[in-house]
Amino acid sequence: MRSCQLRELGRVEYAAALELQQELAAERKQGLICDQLLLLEHPHVITLGRNARAENVLAGDEILRRAGISFFPTDRGGDVTYHGPGQLVGYPILDLREWSRDVGAYVRAIEQVIIDTLADFGIKGGRVPKLTGVWVSEQKIAAIGVHISRWVTSHGFALNVTTDLSYFQYIVPCGLTKPVTSMARLGAQASVHEVSRSLAAHFGRVFDCEMLLETAIPAATLE
Repeated sequence: MRSCQLRELGRVEYAAALELQQELAAERKQGLICDQLLLLEHPHVITLGRNARAENVLAGDEILRRAGISFFPTDRGGDVTYHGPGQLVGYPILDLREWSRDVGAYVRAIEQVIIDTLADFGIKGGRVPKLTGVWVSEQKIAAIGVHISRWVTSHGFALNVTTDLSYFQYIVPCGLTKPVTSMARLGAQASVHEVSRSLAAHFGRVFDCEMLLETAIPAATLE
């Protein structure tokens, strides 16, 4: 069975997490490390994917600054999204040559991990045809946006646990006008840490790998 290093990092600035992803992806391409799963939270930030449209950011720079929201362009797929406290963000660094060279299957597998995690907390998540992510009825609870280079993945997913959903007012999430929701809004009383542990277990099962727990790196060292 393949191994996957689980790194629970706490709250990390987006730029620092991106730099760490890039370093790990480079090492994974060289075969220096095994697969990795980074689980963390970000301070308030809006990120733009490769397909982002400017009109999907609904507030100007000054309004975002006053709200304490930073702004970051990325090389992931997808449109505009928001990250913030109370949201579990996952960045898998996987070599798909050792799992499946099928990008669609990879995205569906991430969705399944999240669906199974939600079920642990009494929430029935699902898919919406032709759309990416995980939904509860017509409300989006998890967004997915990935980057793949030489079959090694980066970026990943964001699951709203106790997220303050009012911050989504500043964007059109993923370019869609459908509403967003969170586990807390749906009645689940769970911390980000509790959800993180559940998700890591399902990740190992879905991707058929042994999860190796690494002691958390203090977030201050990554800022």
